[in-house]
Amino acid sequence: MAKPPKEIILEHERFELKHKSGGGLLSYEVWGYQEKEKTVVTRYNLAYINHSICHVDNGRVLGFDNAHDYHHRHWMGEVTAVEFTNYESTLEKLQQEWLEIVKKTHRGKS
Repeated sequence: MAKPPKEIILEHERFELKHKSGGGLLSYEVWGYQEKEKTVVTRYNLAYINHSICHVDNGRVLGFDNAHDYHHRHWMGEVTAVEFTNYESTLEKLQQEWLEIVKKTHRGKS
């Protein structure tokens, strides 16, 4: 029987955002392994954190992760299960939703 690949951290980044980019921070934590030329993501935690917008869930305005054995979305303290296609689609969804939040919170502001 083949030994399972060793899981490693693939990405661990935090970006502090300027006010014009929504303020707060974007956090990316991704674990997995390399299999030949392919990267396999096994765990992820993606979040937009801004305590001036959200006062619950440690300031997590928006997030996606697969902790607790299921894929789910965090939104302003609420957690809902989501259908998972692949990690890349989930990352894209976070980025799109974050940009929408920035547009809405900065609408009408100079």
